[in-house]
This record gives sequence, C-alpha cells and structure tokens, in this order.
Amino acid sequence: MLKINDINVYYGNIHALKGVSLEINQGEIVTLIGANGAGKSTLLQTISGLLKPKKGEIIFENEHVAGKVAQSIVKRGISHVPEGRRVFANMSVEENLELGAYLRKDKKGIKEDFEKVYQLFPRLEERRKQLSGTLSGGEQQMLAMGRALMARPRLLLLDEPSMGLAPLLVKTIFNIIEEINKTGTTILLVEQNANMALSIADRAYVIETGKIVASGSADELSQSDQIRAAYLGGH
Repeated sequence: MLKINDINVYYGNIHALKGVSLEINQGEIVTLIGANGAGKSTLLQTISGLLKPKKGEIIFENEHVAGKVAQSIVKRGISHVPEGRRVFANMSVEENLELGAYLRKDKKGIKEDFEKVYQLFPRLEERRKQLSGTLSGGEQQMLAMGRALMARPRLLLLDEPSMGLAPLLVKTIFNIIEEINKTGTTILLVEQNANMALSIADRAYVIETGKIVASGSADELSQSDQIRAAYLGGH
C-alpha cells in the first residue's frame, strides 16, 4: 500500500533521514520504534506532505506522492494524528471533528462517520459541545484520532498516541487503535512505548539517528535481546 524508497530529509544542514526505506501492506499495523530525535516524527511528516524529501520516493497505492502538498495527500487517503494532539482548543469537540471532514462533500457519509467516531469514543459524544482546550489529555488524544478518522483515511499515521497518558488510558487508546484497524484502516504507529506498540503490531522497524537499523515481525523484534536492551527496558 505504501512504499518508501531511499528517502533523505534535511533540516537546514542537519541530515534527519538518511536513505530510509520501508513498506506497509494493506490492513497491517506497522510500528516504528526508536529513541527521541531518531527521525520518527520527521518520517510521518514527510509521508503526510508537511516536509519535502531531498531525494527518494514515496509511493501510495501506486502513485508517487513525495513532495505533494499535505491537502492532496489527505485527499488521497492518508490522515496524520500529530504528536502533542494539536486540537483546536477554542473550538468545540464537534467543530474539531467537522474540520476533519473539510475536504468531503458527502453529507450522508459525514453524518455516518460522526456516529462511528462517537461509537469508538463515547466520551467525545458526551462532551461534543465542550471546548476542546478544556478536555483532559486522554480526551484530546481521542479527539485528535476521531478528527483524523473523519477524513475516512485508508492509511492512518499515529504519532506518539500514548504520550503523557495514564497507564489505564494508554490501554484504552491501544484497544481503540486495534478496533480502527479491524474496520479496515491500515496503521503506521510511532510510539515510545515500544512494548505496547509491538504487542499490537504485525511488523516493526527500528530507526536510529535517521537510519532503519532493524525490521521484522513484531514478535521477532520483541524477542531480540538487542532490541529488548535498547527499547524494551529488558536485558
């Protein structure tokens, strides 16, 4: 579904992604793990058109999308839930969700998707008139995910969905990610909580200082001594 070949991205003189290649098949949950500053968010921003690669290609459903504007990438079926949630604080929950569907014209479909989001996140329905800035961190994370789903993505990019959440909420968020995947949405998950990420992923890539250094099935990587020592807090 998504194929990335030899992507190189720079911030000024800093070479942030160094020849990254990976692929995602339809229906999978693929996770990207690595330390802070390894290039995980940079990769997601490059896929979603927020950053332009200096070289390399990104092919989504057989179409070259590297360097295309973000809006056209959303239109093609990729939605991005950014790190830090980025909800529109002075707008209501409902208005944030409406914005997620801003490229769509199918009123009936949008209405159905509101229902679906409220089924996935009952708490958002209870607070639908509330200003998003007054929600808890967990509720804002749900809203950011719901907003991305309103664009009806075929590929969902999730950047650090568990960041700053209480352990119980982390479990809830991960259960919901699995639910979203079961309904047919393919997921690329960037997550510092490597144990949780590997527990729900089909496959994983490990990124270190802008390079992919390991990849394999989630099971293989969670069994690897090297990966455990570096990312899973085990020895």
